[in-house]
Amino acid sequence: MHYDWTIFIHLGILSIALIAGSFIRAKVRFFQKYLIPNALTAGFILLVFYNFIAPRFALGTNVLGELVYHLLNLSFIAMTLRKSQKATQAMRKRIFPTTIGVLSQYALQCVAGLLITFVLIRTVMPDLFPAIGFSLPLGFVLGPGQAYTIGSAWEAFGFTGAGSAGLTFAAIGFLWGCFGGIFMINMGLKRNWISEEDVQKIRDKDTSGGILGRKARRPAAGYLCTETEAIDSMTFNASFVFGVYLLSFGLLHLLTLLLSLLGNLGNELAVNLWGINFIFSALTAMMVKGIMRKIDVHYVLDSGTLTRISGVSVDMMVTASIASISLVVVAQYWLPIVLLTTVGGLMAYFSLPWICSRLFVDHQFHRALVIFGASTGTMPTGLALLRVVDPEFETPVASDYMYSSGLTFLLAIPLILSINLPAYSVTSQRPELFWYAVLLSLAYLVFVIIAFFAVSRRRGIAQVGRRWYREGKDHV
Repeated sequence: MHYDWTIFIHLGILSIALIAGSFIRAKVRFFQKYLIPNALTAGFILLVFYNFIAPRFALGTNVLGELVYHLLNLSFIAMTLRKSQKATQAMRKRIFPTTIGVLSQYALQCVAGLLITFVLIRTVMPDLFPAIGFSLPLGFVLGPGQAYTIGSAWEAFGFTGAGSAGLTFAAIGFLWGCFGGIFMINMGLKRNWISEEDVQKIRDKDTSGGILGRKARRPAAGYLCTETEAIDSMTFNASFVFGVYLLSFGLLHLLTLLLSLLGNLGNELAVNLWGINFIFSALTAMMVKGIMRKIDVHYVLDSGTLTRISGVSVDMMVTASIASISLVVVAQYWLPIVLLTTVGGLMAYFSLPWICSRLFVDHQFHRALVIFGASTGTMPTGLALLRVVDPEFETPVASDYMYSSGLTFLLAIPLILSINLPAYSVTSQRPELFWYAVLLSLAYLVFVIIAFFAVSRRRGIAQVGRRWYREGKDHV
């Protein structure tokens, strides 16, 4: 009897690469020093494999692309279903400033990406697809899953290799997050942006090899929420995740049927909505979570277990996303990729210390680090950088960021929904749609600037020429 092994062959290859990446980090100090995630190492190993070796065994990257798409959606569902920490009054005051810090990078990268693309089109690359300008915020701020899914949708508009190009932006963003983050930490040490207490923590901290030792204290990954003779706790939590995913599929399929009644325009819109399914997955999870709270059954899920499920999804997704990059596509778009990622990385590196030192009144450098990591790589990249200066997460920075992610997500939805405007400017031959996208991005930037000064007040206009704001003798 014949069985289809395709997906399990690829999962096995991804798993072996992740194991290899884990042992490489455990043994090689370079990977420890620069906090390079194991999934990133595994992805680059497989980048070579899938471009030069896998084709000889008829192993393509189509399955990897599908895995990236589904794993992204599952990770959003798992994270959304977790129990939310009850916000204190002090936390509420820190949530909006954190959101401003994150949105500053959304806005800057969108504006810079689109304007640089326009210049390239008018000069050396007249045939460049205008939507590539949005690949910068997709790959840097949003991450590889979103860069691939939305990029793949652009291929139907005529943007050849858009999915792979988006993944390339994300891969370079990870490198900016790892190496740029360590440079930022060293800069903070050199220029006294970090308190003496935190400096001592860094000096006392052993660089993590990534695998806990035989005698190391092993923290709990989660708690059982079921009697195991009835059903395993992991099975129970995972069933909710997959069940919500099926529900989100049904809702989006119903929406597709309704949009089809509008004709070709509705069909095109439906295709684009499938490309941003992670939004509908998260919204569906929010609805399910709200219903569970209403009927007082949300306690049956375990947040730690859901975090582990999300972690598996993200690690596999990052590895698969980098592995599926086509070097042929990279060669085709090397100039805009180099220009956009260099500008995006430098903007984050130089702007966030200036912004965060004025935006926040406590743990400014910690917050700059976590936002920098999340604005170039992913949230785990930001947490890895934060752990260098806050090994036990004693500060509220990590929880503030996680709590603000919901508000950030809601405020970013209009920008995400407009992500196809540059693509439509080509298919409908309406160049003004590209400039609508630029204007919307500029509107976001204006909103961020106004919100920044509303929160920072006098700090926002003080010491404008200094990269790091100091109030009196306070260096924190």
